[in-house]
Amino acid sequence: MLLEGKNAIKEALNNNLTINKIYVDLNYKFRKEEIINLATQKKVKLEFLNKNILDKKSKTGHHQGYIAETVDFQYSSLDEILNIAKKKNEKNFIILLDGIEDPHNLGAIIRSCECAGVHGIIIPKNRACQINETVIRTSTGAISNIMIAKVTNLKDVIKELKQQNIWVYAAEACGENIYKKNLNQNIAIVIGSEGFGIKKSILSCCDSVISLPLMGKINSLNASVACGIVVFETLRQRLGEKNDR
Repeated sequence: MLLEGKNAIKEALNNNLTINKIYVDLNYKFRKEEIINLATQKKVKLEFLNKNILDKKSKTGHHQGYIAETVDFQYSSLDEILNIAKKKNEKNFIILLDGIEDPHNLGAIIRSCECAGVHGIIIPKNRACQINETVIRTSTGAISNIMIAKVTNLKDVIKELKQQNIWVYAAEACGENIYKKNLNQNIAIVIGSEGFGIKKSILSCCDSVISLPLMGKINSLNASVACGIVVFETLRQRLGEKNDR
């Protein structure tokens, strides 16, 4: 797998992900940048190439002068995600994605979740976008700081989360106003696909439905935008509790 762009590669280096080689723009200015020093410290092989060669190697077209060869993305397990909350002594905060297909949406969701302190993201193995170069670039390095699990059956995961005393909420239309819902507890929130929302079979497994109030004529939001609002409302409530202590 290729990592492209300064932020993605810098975060990968800082988190000691396995990088076989980094290709760098031969232009002199790139030799002075922090990422070169960091790669040298980590003893990662560097190869300086003309920009036109980097352009041919690039899969996203936005390499910013850096392309890294790395191993395929390493998914985490559900248990690993659950253990993060235990280690931090925090209430569980998990996002489940039901069929997100656009890699740009997935990357943006990962970025929002990492910024909001989500412990982990769970995606289905089939009929959904997997982690690829575009997702990594869109996450702007956030993917190196959050666990992502790939599972065969979301319904089985929801059942297991409930057994762990975690409330599972579906972010969908016609539910309870999110701003009146107590999210300051052990929760997992399901975000639906761009075109079809959350499948009925998944909805039926959730404890309840939470919704964002919409005042305009359009009755839905982009999946990544909706997810961003949901996770930061959760964070707001949790920070509010800490401030009240």
